Amino acid sequence: MKLDAPFESYADIEIIQRILEGDVKLFEILIRRYNAFLYRIGRTYRYGHEDTQDLMQDAYINAYCNLKKFENRSSFKTWLIRIMLNVCYQKRHKLSYKNEITSQGIQSDNQGILFDHSTNNEKMAINKELGHVIENAIHEIPEEYRIVFSLRELNGLSVAETAEALNITESNVKVRLYRAKAMLQKEIKKMYSPKEIFEFNLVYCDEMVNRVMSKIYQLAENEIKS
Repeated sequence: MKLDAPFESYADIEIIQRILEGDVKLFEILIRRYNAFLYRIGRTYRYGHEDTQDLMQDAYINAYCNLKKFENRSSFKTWLIRIMLNVCYQKRHKLSYKNEITSQGIQSDNQGILFDHSTNNEKMAINKELGHVIENAIHEIPEEYRIVFSLRELNGLSVAETAEALNITESNVKVRLYRAKAMLQKEIKKMYSPKEIFEFNLVYCDEMVNRVMSKIYQLAENEIKS
């Protein structure tokens, strides 16, 4: 169930404080607020749609269980992204590369459309195909550049936020982003709409909220009993 609009205007730190005071249901706001960010990170690591959802759930549960440790020295968004990056990293090293990549590759039922306000089926088909081309091009970039590109261009993080999330210097972020862009075809680079690549739409957002909140309510209930 979606929460009332007034709660959605709360800053992250206000929501976190309320959650720590026992208003667990407000964690839903954080899930909805950052679903798209975590989804793009999982897909950037070349995980398929289902695996990415599992990783997102793990990241959210990890964040909830460690919420008391969040010291607000960085933004909650950066803190959560670092958790997701760590979850992706651990999975990649736990499983063989072959088992990590699903047969669907990056072609899920959730492909982005690259141009807004499409007026006909032909244009939509062209845009969808171009989306596949761009997503494939991104996956050809070496990981250290691909992740920076994802955080800066697809997720909209600042240079400082990206540097903090990856524990590298701001200069390094700029260099990696420049090189990442240089690896993409210029004609593709000029045509994409970053927010719509690896889109995590409302249907999946609701599903993720239900999955995570079910786990969190169970954890909260166990805490009360213990």
